[in-house]
Amino acid sequence: MSIFNEHLAGLATESVDSRYSDIDRMSVAELAATMNAADAEVPAAVARALPQIAPAIEAASERMSRGGRLLYVGAGTPGRIGILDASECPPTFGTPPSLVVGIIAGGPSAIVHPAEGAEDDELAGSAAMDEAGITPNDTVIGIASSGRTPYVIAAVRRAGERGALTVGLSCNVDTPLSAVAEHAIEVAVGPEVLAGSTRLKAGTAQKLVLNMFSTIVMVQQGKTYGNLMVDLNPSNHKLRERAIGMVADIAGVDRAVAAATLESAGFNVKIAAVMLRLGVDRDAAEQRLTDAGGRLRAALGE
Repeated sequence: MSIFNEHLAGLATESVDSRYSDIDRMSVAELAATMNAADAEVPAAVARALPQIAPAIEAASERMSRGGRLLYVGAGTPGRIGILDASECPPTFGTPPSLVVGIIAGGPSAIVHPAEGAEDDELAGSAAMDEAGITPNDTVIGIASSGRTPYVIAAVRRAGERGALTVGLSCNVDTPLSAVAEHAIEVAVGPEVLAGSTRLKAGTAQKLVLNMFSTIVMVQQGKTYGNLMVDLNPSNHKLRERAIGMVADIAGVDRAVAAATLESAGFNVKIAAVMLRLGVDRDAAEQRLTDAGGRLRAALGE
């Protein structure tokens, strides 16, 4: 029996779906509609996995509250999706780049230059966890569409040995990755329109789940006020305008007052909001936020 038949043929993500056997004969409009219909199946698959997803997020948030990090580990497309989600956290939530980290098999160059062979390197997966200095406060999420990627499995196993919370995110069921992770998340999306091309439905499912992870963990850490990104880094014109709007809404003032207060608060939305809502100076606002653990709602006494 070939390696493919032994390890891949039974995987739903590798199956050949007869519904898509004539895509090379379809018009562009027909194929676009076919792909859109296939993509529409993904949110339902994620919904079915919510009982697995929610406890994992709760556990990860608790670890981060103790000073831990969130690390994504993957090869190929899953690795890139992890890096994408991690890279969006600093501008969105004002976090240091070291708090949410993406690790890809083959190293940073594999982000743009595929290193397909790197996914088979178990030693490198294990070493990546040692190099990252994984601690018991950290959460490591291994991402593998097949659920059998050696690099990812080895990384998750090693992270567990170092005491970290481990999560295995795959798009098949009863996978080797699930077996080594403390929390198994299996989003069964089924066959791809292009057989085996898991950058499609599987990749979309992974992005949805990681969006949940980072967003919900940050909400739990007090990085939002309602659904406002009050810890954002206002590093460009658009984000500065957004910050002004948030302060104006929270404090009930016009944009000119919000902008002036933001300037005096070092363009920190939370400090400016406390200054205006409570009528205190910057030092007092900072102390109020410190006493509230950085949570704006608590600092405002709500």
